Amino acid sequence: MFKKFTTADKLMFLSAILSLIFSELLYFKGEKEDGTFIGLWVPSILAFGIYLKLINNSKND
Repeated sequence: MFKKFTTADKLMFLSAILSLIFSELLYFKGEKEDGTFIGLWVPSILAFGIYLKLINNSKND
């Protein structure tokens, strides 16, 4: 599955995973507002990665 990923795809996926982990750490340390705020970045990062992938595919057509 990961063979089809480009470097940019891997970086987007890694940043989303790291953001999720960091938000959970903050949330369970008691900083619930900060953890929730950073947790909202995860779908935004993934959506931006999908957007970039769609733009790249439309340029190749």
